[in-house]
Amino acid sequence: MERTEEEAGRRRRGGRTVTLIGAALVLGLVAGTCTGYLVQAGRAPTPLPPLSQPVLAQARGEGPAPLPAAQDRRVRTDGDLRELLLKKPRAAKHLEGLQDGVRWLDLTALAETWTQPGEAFGDLVRDEFRRAAMTAWEEDGYTVEIRLTQFRQEEYTAATDAADDAQRWAEERENDSWALPGTGNGRVYVMTEPETEPGYEPQYSAEAHAWRGDIAMDVWVTGREPVPKKKIMDVAERQMERL
Repeated sequence: MERTEEEAGRRRRGGRTVTLIGAALVLGLVAGTCTGYLVQAGRAPTPLPPLSQPVLAQARGEGPAPLPAAQDRRVRTDGDLRELLLKKPRAAKHLEGLQDGVRWLDLTALAETWTQPGEAFGDLVRDEFRRAAMTAWEEDGYTVEIRLTQFRQEEYTAATDAADDAQRWAEERENDSWALPGTGNGRVYVMTEPETEPGYEPQYSAEAHAWRGDIAMDVWVTGREPVPKKKIMDVAERQMERL
């Protein structure tokens, strides 16, 4: 919106008045400062008071030894993420296509695991995705899949949000759920109704979602029979122990 000439004039006048007042204040400050220096120059110097703070004794000797790798969580989580994945039971068989039983998931591959990959890709970028790894095996008629997703967490705790989101999705289906011991807010879900799809046998499932530090953990167990609580709970607890 253009200003009228009257408004513009008022603004110009106000601006000039402020300039004149400012100039007068500066001159007054300069004059006062000069007078102060002249008075101070004629006085004897005033000695400074003694320091009341005693000299602090410095600690001697070497500092505390660094934590061993087994106790330093940062050492573990900054290493090879695949090494943190739970190892399969001796009698189990890894799914085909998994080299050495594990697989890295880049940003695109991880986004493809959602029903809307495009939106998931953008969400992961905003969440400061760092890396992800997964493993899967078959045992006793059940398929077990574990995924660890690590975030940079320079802006906020994305791992917490990832676990919370997964729990909200799990709660949309009929289920029985329990707290996952030792995780704070981790939970285990056993779905009470199977998933049905034309052309496929009904699939029962259970899942667990939790986080620790900058890593979100997801576990899924599926099979033709209802998944026992003990099975999903055992896998989830043992995986969290490795984090």
